[in-house]
Amino acid sequence: MSRQASRDTAPEVALRRLLHARGWRFRVGYPVPGLPRRTIDIAFPRARVAVLVHGCFWHRCPTHATQPKANAAWWTAKIERNVLRDAETETHLRSLGWVTVTVWEHEEPGSAADRVVQALESVRRSP
Repeated sequence: MSRQASRDTAPEVALRRLLHARGWRFRVGYPVPGLPRRTIDIAFPRARVAVLVHGCFWHRCPTHATQPKANAAWWTAKIERNVLRDAETETHLRSLGWVTVTVWEHEEPGSAADRVVQALESVRRSP
């Protein structure tokens, strides 16, 4: 497990490249305000838009989630904690006025970038 990348994963880098190419500037690994040891994968602090890039296995993707057979009880508890932490982080960010966009690793980067830009533009338009 220590060899698993926790940042700069292929889906994250692909999304960042597209957003940067479209002229958007952002922060990577931005600390979640008020929650120590948690970060936002791609943050737009001025607009208060947080992009959370989730791996299908680690965050229990509704489409591609799998359950290991070996040591199943431990893995179930581990992934459940991840899902609960994700929900807590999103709720906390929303309570602070942030807009959250969740991107799954299986999503096509172009459509994910479109969703992020749409969120950014909707924030920009609102007073």
